[in-house]
Amino acid sequence: MAQIYNRVALIGLGLIASSMCHAMRRKGLAGEIVGYARSAETREIAREIGLCDTISESASEAAKDADLVVLCVPVGAMAAVAAEIGPVLKPGATVSDVGSVKRTVIESVGPHIPEGVHFVPAHPLAGTEHSGPRSGFAELFDGRYTILVPAEGSETAAIDRLADLWRGMGALIEQMDAEHHDLVLAVTSHTPHLIAYTMVGVADDLRRVTDSEVIKYSAAGFRDFTRIAASDPVMWRDVFLNNKEATLEILGRFTEELFALQRAIRQGDGDHLHDYFTRTRSIRRGIIEAGQDTDAPDFGRTKASKP
Repeated sequence: MAQIYNRVALIGLGLIASSMCHAMRRKGLAGEIVGYARSAETREIAREIGLCDTISESASEAAKDADLVVLCVPVGAMAAVAAEIGPVLKPGATVSDVGSVKRTVIESVGPHIPEGVHFVPAHPLAGTEHSGPRSGFAELFDGRYTILVPAEGSETAAIDRLADLWRGMGALIEQMDAEHHDLVLAVTSHTPHLIAYTMVGVADDLRRVTDSEVIKYSAAGFRDFTRIAASDPVMWRDVFLNNKEATLEILGRFTEELFALQRAIRQGDGDHLHDYFTRTRSIRRGIIEAGQDTDAPDFGRTKASKP
């Protein structure tokens, strides 16, 4: 596939950014990849493994002369980064991000984007529980959706160009507005993570079993809970603080469903339980039929452990 951007700057060098590096190199999508991370240790690791063509010592240095700048930092840090890089962004450049929340990203980053620079927020629906510059792998985005949430007034050409980049990295593309994105993600990602953290917290409270049995006898259910509950705590703190309304709405609906199931169990209502599980199983099967899961061991996550 042909080169899409001459110079791409990645601000933040965790799982998503490092996977973008590998995916762009796989297809020759960028002439030069420049990276920056706040931690000196992270920058040194990135240099050691040759993650990017250049590792900069500041976000503004990385963003200077870039055709595309992607903010790959926690949502709560994006405004400060945008304020730093805003003055050095060249006319015609595009600024994007990979955050899991979109309304607050647009509100906090948008004011720092100068006139003549395109702002096209994005969210790749892909990930593992791993983090850091060693965690990325080129196949992370293959067959996964990336949602583009263009800011008001974004030029079609800039949106299409970014979409081409993500397609080149293996992603499927959708567009939606910020409010709808945040509600959808509250259902599909944010609330499930909150429930997972809670379930692991419950197990931790029950120390009479946590010391040995929970770890020793972790079957698929608890094992999968602990996988997503191992995700970056800073990132998820920021997600919940910045998608508060949608998450609370979905959490309220979840609580109502949970109470209904609790009542059915207490009353011995097997028909209700059977009907409910049958309906929800069909939704799970729909996810598989849509190609958003696989029978491959660990859904390919073992690749993320490779340097």
